[in-house]
Amino acid sequence: MIDVFQDAQKLSLYLAYNVNVDAIVYLRKEHIEKLIRELGSENVRRRMEDYPREINEPIDFVARLIHALKTGKPMAVPLVNEEMHTWFDERFKYNVERIGGQVGIIANLLANLDFKKVIAYSPILAKRQAQMFVNKPNLLYPVVENGELVLKKPIEAYRENDPVKVNRIFEFRKGTRFKLGNEVIEVPHSGRFIVASRFESIRIETKEDLKPFLPKIGELVDGAILSGYQGIKKRYSDGKDANYYLRKAKEDIRLLKKNKDIKIHVEFASIQDRELRKKVIYNIFPLADSVGMDESEIAHILNSLGYPKLADRIFNYNRIEDTVLGGKIILDELNLEILQIHTIYYLMYITHKDNPLSEDELRQSLEIATTLAAARASLGDIKSPEDFKVGLRVPYNEYGEFVKLRFEEAKRKLRTREYKIVIIPTRLVKNPVSTVGLGDTISAGAFTSYLALLRRKGMY
Repeated sequence: MIDVFQDAQKLSLYLAYNVNVDAIVYLRKEHIEKLIRELGSENVRRRMEDYPREINEPIDFVARLIHALKTGKPMAVPLVNEEMHTWFDERFKYNVERIGGQVGIIANLLANLDFKKVIAYSPILAKRQAQMFVNKPNLLYPVVENGELVLKKPIEAYRENDPVKVNRIFEFRKGTRFKLGNEVIEVPHSGRFIVASRFESIRIETKEDLKPFLPKIGELVDGAILSGYQGIKKRYSDGKDANYYLRKAKEDIRLLKKNKDIKIHVEFASIQDRELRKKVIYNIFPLADSVGMDESEIAHILNSLGYPKLADRIFNYNRIEDTVLGGKIILDELNLEILQIHTIYYLMYITHKDNPLSEDELRQSLEIATTLAAARASLGDIKSPEDFKVGLRVPYNEYGEFVKLRFEEAKRKLRTREYKIVIIPTRLVKNPVSTVGLGDTISAGAFTSYLALLRRKGMY
């Protein structure tokens, strides 16, 4: 496994589009009960039943937060009311402020792991965000100067007037107990609840001056990880809409592949609006080679594809056989090369039988992914390639054998002859320093090691 990791370090990657500041709160019982007292337990209960899809006022936030705590599942809900910044800042002291967004997290991860070159792009780059990128020679930001493409360190490329995007992340711990009226709630799993800023001023796009240079950037890298489509709004006050930005996003992918057929990985994140989710799925996924997601995101996608009963089963029961069936549907209907699924207790690849990698090689790739995530959960962040060894010391989760057993049962029940499907149990840290970015870490580790294994076989 170490040799595959070392091969992956020789790769160059392009990352776009979302970078923000993560303001993290380590949630305690007192925080939760104070919010419930402020808004009233009955009001919170009623709003939970309404299940708000976005945060417009404090009761929306508290209702969705309590829902996340009851289920123990990580969630992200968009904040659409800019005036609520003050409300949050008055009530919470942030324990940590660091780079966030899939691009920010993956860029620092790969740079710290000494990958050959990491080109990270965000259409907004304020000084506060630029300062949070690691200051290393292999991490670069693309700019256009005198009509030429120039790669600079992010701290040398920020723009004074760019807005700052802040996502507030509430980390919760398994076993936390609190009262909602007469009900005592105990959090079943550690996780995080993200209040994601979705404002007019932040557009998911490649700026027009850089766009002609995307073919050149494609030549400089071995693959691209694209994310942030969850930040697209249905419509904007200037008359532009989601269709406009999705057309631009499709152009970007075609331009990146124009001079060199690089592989594209899309990291999917929860999109609350069903119509918008459907647009992203049908416009972006068919142009990608690889997609990464968790089981709740699989359910959301299946719902959009017209499989509501299967989606409900995945939401409610988390059975491996349903995840396998759902993954096969997504792989085939959206014409993907490979689908990577990450959950608390297992990681899975689903690909077609003709994939050049053997099942053993695919497992190696997933092993690298869970080892990196275990290192990040143990340390809070990965600062050097040596940290990989920390992940190797983390044991597999206690349900590992059960996961393998249920997977074998699923394969017997379902038609899988036309596919290669592999599963491994996760290395699970009992008391993680942080859970933020674990899915991004898994996907980055899986995709880059997948590319390295393809290259090793002369297939890429």
